[in-house]
Amino acid sequence: MFIKFWFRQLSLARQENFMRKRGIMLGTRKKNGRQVYTYMFRDLFADVVYKEDKLERGAEDMKVIDGLKKLNHHLEKEIKSV
Repeated sequence: MFIKFWFRQLSLARQENFMRKRGIMLGTRKKNGRQVYTYMFRDLFADVVYKEDKLERGAEDMKVIDGLKKLNHHLEKEIKSV
């Protein structure tokens, strides 16, 4: 619980750095022609879109999802919208 609160207070760059260093990359997928990377740290998940789809360029956008059920719902909703 504390980690989720603390994590949301960080800047986008620090959130991305934390997930890359401490989290586990679960996989990648294409969304609207862009590469989306999914990371997991404990029960905190993040969908990260990088600038120009290159990891070394830094994060452009990040969606933070807390809990496996919410991640599953998010992915199902995304698949249905395509």
